[in-house]
Order: sequence, then structure tokens, then C-alpha cells
Amino acid sequence: MLEKMETDYLVVGTGAVGMAFVDTLLDESNATIVMVDNHHQPGGHWNDAYSFVRLHQPSHFYGVASTPLGSMRIDETGINKGYFELATGNEVQSYFEKVMRERFLPSGRVRYFPMCEWQSSEAGITRFTNSLSDKKYEVSVSQKVVDTTYFNTTVPSRHKRAYDVADGVACVTPNQLPLTAEKFDSYCIVGAGKTAMDVGIWLLGSGAQSDSISWACPRHSWLLNREVVQGHEKFFFESMNCITEQLAAIAHAKDVDQLFEDLEACGFLLRIHRDRTPSMFHYAVISKGEIEQLRKISKLIENGRVSAIEQEQLLMQDGSRVPMPANTLYIDCTASAVNFTDSKLKPIFEPGLITPQATQVPNPCFSAAMAAFVEANYPNDEARNKACRPIPLPDNPTGWLTSQLGNMMNQGAFNRDPILKKWVASCRLDAFGRVSRGVKPYHLKKIAVLTRLRKNIKPAVVNLKQLIDKYNTAA
Repeated sequence: MLEKMETDYLVVGTGAVGMAFVDTLLDESNATIVMVDNHHQPGGHWNDAYSFVRLHQPSHFYGVASTPLGSMRIDETGINKGYFELATGNEVQSYFEKVMRERFLPSGRVRYFPMCEWQSSEAGITRFTNSLSDKKYEVSVSQKVVDTTYFNTTVPSRHKRAYDVADGVACVTPNQLPLTAEKFDSYCIVGAGKTAMDVGIWLLGSGAQSDSISWACPRHSWLLNREVVQGHEKFFFESMNCITEQLAAIAHAKDVDQLFEDLEACGFLLRIHRDRTPSMFHYAVISKGEIEQLRKISKLIENGRVSAIEQEQLLMQDGSRVPMPANTLYIDCTASAVNFTDSKLKPIFEPGLITPQATQVPNPCFSAAMAAFVEANYPNDEARNKACRPIPLPDNPTGWLTSQLGNMMNQGAFNRDPILKKWVASCRLDAFGRVSRGVKPYHLKKIAVLTRLRKNIKPAVVNLKQLIDKYNTAA
């Protein structure tokens, strides 16, 4: 069975990026849109997330531009105390489902096809198939396909482990952890990223003793301090004083190691273990309270990645073996949100194709909304790509230099473009702008901070370029 239809845009994926793109396109154009996704409801990878996951960033600048997420509440208890609320996974799923049901579909311009696999797009024709009925669709796309799957986001429940697990060994994803944890005497977290940190915090918060937890952590990470990325004027001095000191540190940095220590000293960055030098940076956000919890886990396995989990031992890729207690539950946290080590960039706008990528890191929703605004308001792909330049995602501190330079260059370009500047100023997803947007001439202390900040921008850009050249030459 084949159904044919026509549309202006076909969006592959109804995760945060696809939803943010369509939301802004609805406001900025009269376009018709077909949305295709292989999940049963909007939300993308949030549908596959573990039950105790939360946003790492405040809720109020996540999601789609038209519809706030959360209630702007500041948490009064827990490890996020004093900061803006972090939506749970269930709250994010409900939010995107509501946006689809109450905004997109009632517009009469969006058709939504869940449980469908996108197959191909060529010569203006896109094909996809329903995974339950095997019904096939052929869509004539007059404008562009929007491919939100370019970075191939993965989560623990869907990815394939890169190590072997012996028969009889219990190895689960974080999704299964709450249902199985009570059956075991000890636990081993496998993986180094934010998911592994979430698991450690959940275990400790659920009553596990710290000495019952091992952590196979092949490398350590620099982490963003949640206090200075609240994205709201209530945290003006925390954020802007930190950014001012951050820019000063960049402007005077001689090498990346010293720079990151200076960024830690000014409160921009955190690390779990002060005696380890992190080699990873993925823009994960964490609070000081979470850091204190994770420092309780002292059984660290740091001799590389796991090659296999055998009965009562780990086999490491370097050939070493690590004895493990009997009745240990292993929790696989090795999925990476994107392939940070091979995140190739391409033009966002091409004939017949839009590939949303980061134009403000780490803010995928704002970046996707911006791509939709630029698509609708600029005359051609050349002008669109000039206004909307993608930024590479870093894997390590050296990679952060390029990402930070991209952020600063893009921010300057936005400010020089009156069309884009006006839209950015009105977009709730722009966390950076919201901090300083309400500053008045009579706010003398705030003006003084912004004056110092602006003086550091040019020297920071100049030195970032020199540092990048230095490390590129060395490589």
C-alpha cells in the first residue's frame, strides 16, 4: 500500500531539535510540514531515557520557543537547591507531546507520522514506511528535507556495547537499574560521562553505600558549574562576573592546561577529583552538590576502557584484569549522546536539505530554532549559511577552544545583523541574552560588569585563534 502526499518541508525526527525547528517555522512562515519519527510519541531520545534522568540545564531555556517548560521554580531542597528546576524525563516527554497535540496539529499545517522509518530522499521525493503496518509513504517535498538525525544521538537503552559480557554476569542499562539494584551486594558503573554520574548519584541517593560502588572511568571530565549557567537575570552577577573572568583567562592563557585551571578557579568549571587532570569536555552541567556526592565513590578503575566483563573480574583493553566482588551488578553507561570524536560539520543549508547543527553551544534547541528563523527570513542558502555557522562539538579541552571561538564569533555576528539580533532578543531559548537583557542605564553595578566583560572580548578572540593555531600546528 502506497500513499502519496505533498508538503513544503519534511522533518525527520521529533526530538528536541526537530520540535524546536518546526515551532519557529510555524511562526515565521505559512509552510506545510510533515514530521516523521520512529518513536511512538514526540521527544526523540527522551522516550528511551532512564526513569531518574533530568535535564542538566534549567528547564526554562529548553524545548520550543513558543511554549515554556516548567514554572520557573527555584528548587528549595536537594542537590539542585538554590537553582532553577530541572525537568524530569517524564516531564520533558509530556511537554513535547503537549506541544504536538495542542500547537502543531491544530495549526492544520503539520502532519505527524510516528512509528515510521525514514528511508530515502532524492530528487524532491522522500519515502518512509510505518513499522507496524508496513504502509509506505511517498512525499513530494517542494522546499527541503530537515534531517535532525545527522549526529546520530544514542542512549544506553538503544546502543550496542563495545565490550563482551560473560554468561551469568548481570549487566544492565540505567533503565533497568531501579528494578534490579536491590538484588545485588555491589555495583560497578561502566563509563565516564554524565550518564555514569547520574547513576552514581542515584545509587548513593537510593541508599547504596559508597564502598559498594566501583566506577570504571577511563578518563575524567571537566564539567560546567550549574550556578553560572542559570540563564536568568536573577543570577546576573554569578554569570557575568564569571564570564568576565573567563574571558580574561582566555586572553592571557599560554596553554590549554593552565587555561582550564584558571577557568576552574573563577568558578566556570568543576571537576570531581581535584588530583586528576581531566581529558574530556562534553559541556556536561553539574552542581557542586552533585560533585560532593560523586567524590564519595573512591573505588575508581582508571586503567583504560573495559574489553570484557567476566565472572568476578573486568578485562581491560590494555590486557590487565581487575578483580570484582561476587554478586556485582554492572551498569552500562558507555553510550555517547553524539560521536564527539568524529562530529563532522557541513553547511546547515543546502539545496533541498537542512542539517541543523549547533550555532550556540551547548544549546541545541536555540540552534534549531535559529535555523528555522533563518530559513524563513533570508533570501538564499548563501545568505543563510553566512548568518548561521555551525560550531564543532568538543571532545576534550583543546577542542573547547574552537567551540568557544565559534560561540564568540557567532554572538558577534548575531549582534551585527539587525534581523537576527531582533529575533534573538525575543527568543526565550537564548539563555545568554536573558541574563543581561533587562539591564538599565541606572543599574550601575551591572553596567560596570558588562563594561569589563566587553573589554575582554577582543583580546580573548585574538588569543583563542593563536592557541588554536598552536595546537593545530602541534597536531
